[in-house]
Amino acid sequence: MSKERIAIAGAGPVGSLLAVMLAKKGYKIDLFESRPDSRQTNIYQGKSINLALSDRGWLALQSIGLDKEIREHAIPMYCRVMHDKQGNLSTFPYGKDNQAIWSVSRAGINEQLIDIAEQLDNVSVHFEHRLADLNFDTVESEFNCKTGKAEFNSDLMIGADGAFSKVRRLAQELPGQRISHSLEYMPQSYMELSISANADGSHKMEKNALHIWPRGEFMLIALPNPDGSFTCTLFLDHEGELSFESLDNQEKVKAFFEDNFKDALPLLDDPINDFFSKRPSSLCLVHIYPWVFNNKVALIGDAAHAMVPFYGQGMNCGFEDCRVMDELESEYNGNWQQILPAYQTARKANGDAIIELAKRNFIEMSELSGDANFLLRKKIEAKFNERYPELWVPLYSMVTFSPQIPYEYALRTGDIQKQIMDEIMQIPNIAQCWQEEHIYDRLHTLAVAKLEAA
Repeated sequence: MSKERIAIAGAGPVGSLLAVMLAKKGYKIDLFESRPDSRQTNIYQGKSINLALSDRGWLALQSIGLDKEIREHAIPMYCRVMHDKQGNLSTFPYGKDNQAIWSVSRAGINEQLIDIAEQLDNVSVHFEHRLADLNFDTVESEFNCKTGKAEFNSDLMIGADGAFSKVRRLAQELPGQRISHSLEYMPQSYMELSISANADGSHKMEKNALHIWPRGEFMLIALPNPDGSFTCTLFLDHEGELSFESLDNQEKVKAFFEDNFKDALPLLDDPINDFFSKRPSSLCLVHIYPWVFNNKVALIGDAAHAMVPFYGQGMNCGFEDCRVMDELESEYNGNWQQILPAYQTARKANGDAIIELAKRNFIEMSELSGDANFLLRKKIEAKFNERYPELWVPLYSMVTFSPQIPYEYALRTGDIQKQIMDEIMQIPNIAQCWQEEHIYDRLHTLAVAKLEAA
C-alpha cells in the first residue's frame, strides 16, 4: 500500500523536524516556507535568534538520531546568573548532576534540519511559497510564489506555520465548524540586543549560564553563542509609563540603561542606537480547539499553542508534538484517521498547560529570581528533593528535565507544591531554621497528605 503524500506548511524548526521524521518512514513530503531560504539571505535580522533546548527537545531529536549533530553547535547553560542593579551576581543551578538547558541559534538549528530534510529523496522543500487557500476536504492547496500561483495535491496537511498560522486562519473560515480560538497579546514586547566577543573570541561574561537582569516589570536576559557573543533580549511593556513607547528619545533610553543595567551597559554593542534602529516584537498566546479538521488537516507547534518564551519551552513543546505524532504513526500503523485524533487528545491539554506555565514564569524571572525568600524556597525544595526524589520533583525540573512527565501533570502538581511551600515559608524564622530536621518532617507530612492524595 502506497503511503500518503503529506504537505507541511512552515519550514521552521518544528515543520522541518516533522518532515524529517515522516520522510524517514517513507512518506512523500512537500515542505513549504513563505520566507526565502535563510541559508542564502539573513531573514532572522531583528528576530529572536536564540532558543533554549532542553530534555523534551533533545528526546525528539534523539528519536531520529539527530541529537549529536545538533549538540555540536549548542552551549550548555548549567545555571542562571542574576545581576542586581548594583552589578552584584548570584548564581542558581537549573538542576543537579550538571543538568543544563542548551543555548542554540534558531537560524542554526533550523538550517541544520532543512539540510537534513533536503538530503532525503522523498522531501521537496519549496521556499517563498505563501499559502493562499486550502480545501479541507480534498487537501488541495494553492500558494503564492515568485512565478504566480502554484497548486498542490496532498493527502494530509500539517500546519506548522507559527503563531499567525495561515492554516489556522483558513480553518476558522470553514462553514459549520465549531472552533474556539483566542490570540492574546502580552503587555510586554521584546527587542534583541547583543554583546560581542572579546578580541580573542572569548565570552565577556560566564559562558555556561543564562544571564538575567530581573527588574520587576521588565528584564534583560543574555544567552551565549559559540562565537563568543551573547544574544540579549529586553522584555518591556509595549506601552505605558515605562515602555518601548515612552522611551522616545536617546536621553531617556540612556538613562533607562544606566539606571537599570549598569553592569551590562559597557558590554552591550551600541544599545542606544540599536534601540531606535529596531522595532520591538510582540509576544502572544494562542489557544485553539480543535487542532484537527476532517482528520486530514492538523496544527502543530506554535500554530496550535503559541506561548511566551519565559519557560524556554516553545520549540521543546513543538518538538515533543512531532515525537508524539511520530510515535502514534507507528502505534496506529499509518492509519491517519486514528493518528490525528489521538495526537489531538494527547497534546491539547499539555499545550494549554505549558502556555499557562510560560505566562506565569515571567513573574519568576523578572521579579522573584532576585528575591531572597524565593531563593530560600528553591533551596528548601532542592534539599527535600534530594531526600525524597520520588515524592517531590521541583516544578522546573518536571518541565525542563523530565520529558516523561506531561506538562499537564507538572502544572497540576506544581500548584499543589506551591500551596505546600507557602505553608512552609510561613514557619517562624524560616530563614534561620530552614536546614533543621523539623522543617523537612513537616514538609514530608504535607507532601504525603496532599501529593499522594492527588
